[in-house]
Amino acid sequence: MQIYWTKINKIIEETPEVRTYLLDCPDGFVWEEGSHTHFALEGFNAGEKPNRSLIRHMSISTLPHEGAIGITTRIREQCSEFKAILRGMVVGEEVAIFKTHSNVPLKREGKNVYLLSSGVGLATFRPLVLDYLEQADGVNHIHSLNVDSSKEFLFPTVFESVPKKKFTARFVDNRSDYYGEVEDLAADKDGLFYVVGSDEFLTQNIELLREQGIGPEQIMLDKREQQLAEFFQADLTV
Repeated sequence: MQIYWTKINKIIEETPEVRTYLLDCPDGFVWEEGSHTHFALEGFNAGEKPNRSLIRHMSISTLPHEGAIGITTRIREQCSEFKAILRGMVVGEEVAIFKTHSNVPLKREGKNVYLLSSGVGLATFRPLVLDYLEQADGVNHIHSLNVDSSKEFLFPTVFESVPKKKFTARFVDNRSDYYGEVEDLAADKDGLFYVVGSDEFLTQNIELLREQGIGPEQIMLDKREQQLAEFFQADLTV
């Protein structure tokens, strides 16, 4: 396993609770839209075993041509040790990234794509939207729906409807409105539904989509192959 140590070159305050850390791109480090990485702080590998409290699984919120690796995360006042250390870090300090992989690249199968997210989960979809807006081949239309009770919606300049490019975006601030809209979107029985958020959020979305006749092969989660079985257990036991 190759560990890339790299420096923070910019910190962007997206909202009062959400920051994007832009990292220098190490030589040989590559990624694609929808990628996640293991993001670790100094000391995580100092002992015989990795200190897992200093490691987090994070989505990369940028594309390679943007020239930086973007890690977008919410840091609340009451937070974990990891988030507390990260909050205190400054430009020039080093972090590690390793085990980078994409579970949710943009599928170009001539279908409509629906991006369903909660809160900062939207960071996973930012690269997919940028990739689509630059090159729309193989995608009929993309619709993003994000729910965030804080009402501090992320990336408003990216998640802004562009009808002429067949991209639409919606933000809602409560789950009731959100799930009502998901049910409406599920009227497209041929669509592809990407879902990013907490495990509870994923489970609720899967249940609703399956009830509406959407097949498990149409539902994309940012999870490893072995983890997917846990979310689609109902289908496996039928």
